[in-house]
Amino acid sequence: MELRYLASFLAIAEELHFGRAAARLHLAQPSLSQQLQRLERDIGVELVSRSSHEVKLTAAGRAFETEARRLLDATRRAVTVAREAASGRTGMISIGFNYPAGQRVLQPTLLRLAAEYPGVSTTLWEARSGPQLSALAEGRLDVALVFAGPPSAQLRSQRVLTVPLVAVVSRRHPWAARSEVPFRELADQPCVLFRREQSPAMHDAILAAADRCGIALTVSDEVDDSGATGIVVTTKPVVGFASAARGAHPPGHGLAAVRLVDPTPTVGMYAVWRPDPQPVVGAFLDCLEAAGPFTEPGPPAAVAPAPAPAPAPAKES
Repeated sequence: MELRYLASFLAIAEELHFGRAAARLHLAQPSLSQQLQRLERDIGVELVSRSSHEVKLTAAGRAFETEARRLLDATRRAVTVAREAASGRTGMISIGFNYPAGQRVLQPTLLRLAAEYPGVSTTLWEARSGPQLSALAEGRLDVALVFAGPPSAQLRSQRVLTVPLVAVVSRRHPWAARSEVPFRELADQPCVLFRREQSPAMHDAILAAADRCGIALTVSDEVDDSGATGIVVTTKPVVGFASAARGAHPPGHGLAAVRLVDPTPTVGMYAVWRPDPQPVVGAFLDCLEAAGPFTEPGPPAAVAPAPAPAPAPAKES
């Protein structure tokens, strides 16, 4: 059964006039009549009854009209869905992100995606960079927002943001009252760190800063979870590390973030995806670029002391 025969039948059903139906379809009237005859022959029943005075649908034709209309509507929807999927306007995208990406990058990007591509749905997963990159390689993620180094040959990437790292200490720690600490002072402090596979780029940035200062870090604890890191820091005299975004909202009570300087370790945040991505990935990356550029907020400005009140005028005697 050809779809054009259905379209011809529906035009006849709506116009109940072969001449008007043929003109509407830009067909010669004999061609329209032949298409109806072929459709009736394929189905095996008469759909249209006509005489010299009137054209009307048979009982079978009225029943067939309803289903034929549904079939053509479904066909048009299928074409639309296919075209929108090919252009990235519909579909599903799975996005991984770390904490700084969630704070700085993801929300404005998703707001733009929802406005420009309302047919695209998302699933989100917050995790450290290492697990995200593994999930990306295994096909469980479409895009990862991670700390990363230079792009590998197997993946595509786009630098999104440069993130400074800070020290995280207990509020009882001597550093808690300081606004910044030279990195070299970590030579005298035990540290809590995470295993490299959890976030290779961040791990390497911390060790590279130590190398530049000519010091070796004393790692007394290895904890991969940020919440567990906060517990260790509040219960032991150790120094932890976090992104500036995480340091602004430390994972637990009784914690303080302190800027590290001379040098300030930094790590690049990248959007990473596999080669030959689905069109929805291209839509997400377009929205990511349009929502940027993204920057880390600078340190809070110092609050100037309030001016001393003016002396009261002397009373006249």
